[in-house]
Amino acid sequence: MSTQLSRAQFLRLTTSALPALLWSSPLRAQSLDAERRERIADVFRMYHLQGSHRTASDVDGDSGTWLAEEASRLGATVTPRSFTLSRVDLQTCLVASGDEKREGVPLFDGGFTNADGVRGRLGAPGSGAPIILTTLDQNAIGTEGQSIAELRRSAGTRAIVAVTDGGEPGLCPSNAREFLKPYGVPVLQVSSTAREWLDGLVRSGAEVRVLAHATRTNATADNIVASLRGQRPDLAPVMVMTPRSGWWQCVSERGGGLACWLEIMRAVAQARPARTVRFLASSGHELGHLGLDTFLHEEPALSKGASAWIHLGANIGAARGRMRLQASADEIEQLAVDALARAGATVDGRVPRGTVPGGEARNIHVAGGRYVSMLGSGPYFHNPMDLWPTAVDLDAVTRYAYAAAQLALSLARA
Repeated sequence: MSTQLSRAQFLRLTTSALPALLWSSPLRAQSLDAERRERIADVFRMYHLQGSHRTASDVDGDSGTWLAEEASRLGATVTPRSFTLSRVDLQTCLVASGDEKREGVPLFDGGFTNADGVRGRLGAPGSGAPIILTTLDQNAIGTEGQSIAELRRSAGTRAIVAVTDGGEPGLCPSNAREFLKPYGVPVLQVSSTAREWLDGLVRSGAEVRVLAHATRTNATADNIVASLRGQRPDLAPVMVMTPRSGWWQCVSERGGGLACWLEIMRAVAQARPARTVRFLASSGHELGHLGLDTFLHEEPALSKGASAWIHLGANIGAARGRMRLQASADEIEQLAVDALARAGATVDGRVPRGTVPGGEARNIHVAGGRYVSMLGSGPYFHNPMDLWPTAVDLDAVTRYAYAAAQLALSLARA
């Protein structure tokens, strides 16, 4: 029989053998940082390998099972909660002229074409062409395509082709903010690499064919809900939430939040603070925050009744990213600032007080809850190349995760 120890067994044995004094030494601190860094890397590796994380897909289901198992191993009580939706299943989605074509993805909160599509001249906005060519830049993608809301409703327009111009070349779909109330003409989003070809078609006045053919299927997705009971369960809980679904593999977009979510869970399980800490990893992010909305409908008192909400948003520790804070009040923002400073983590900006925040923090803000939110930007946002390890700054994520855990403990001890 082999006597070789696994890495996990080795860490358990060596850690238990160290004298108590060593736990507070610089050497031990370095060891803990290395362990945390490797744990976080494992989260990214696994999330990357799972595949494309669209809501209610097979990958979304498998990813939820994996996350629930990770939470259970940390001692949390885990209760996955299913919710229903009308899933969009893409059929044929492309723009074609002559023998050339480019594939795309329609906006999920807009109209779809039938299997024949629509035909007409391609032109710029205001040209009177029945099919309009426009651009969704990185800001428009981040704000869920709201910049073309009026164009989508314009009379005489039969379809829109939107070139997605993100931080890196590629097809970067916008989220479907109005997923439950779709509106407007079909909008086919295409890669930035199609721009030169499409601009040529506009100049020549060519006719194009646009297919944004999709069907809908009744489906279910899961919110992963977990809890660690506090020593004073009569106190209002702290809520820790992060989305877990998105476009493509979304490794840097969602992986940093999931890594922080698990590190907070680990810290709370070890510290056993006064307040119960509850955790939500929601599906339906790219569909108008559908999973969070469902959870808040199930437990409406938590919007304002939680002691605090920690929102772990997009691009935490994304390579070449910038981090910002969003908070409901000065005092809770300062707690986050202090925790980030102690961890050596960078804050590049703070959203002015009263501003409606981005991401799922928006739902808590509108409901009047107390919250602090960490989220950032990154060049691979919604890009199919948002992959491990290129899109991730692992050292930065490790610092943010440590800060998030300390922030959660400070809120749970109060």
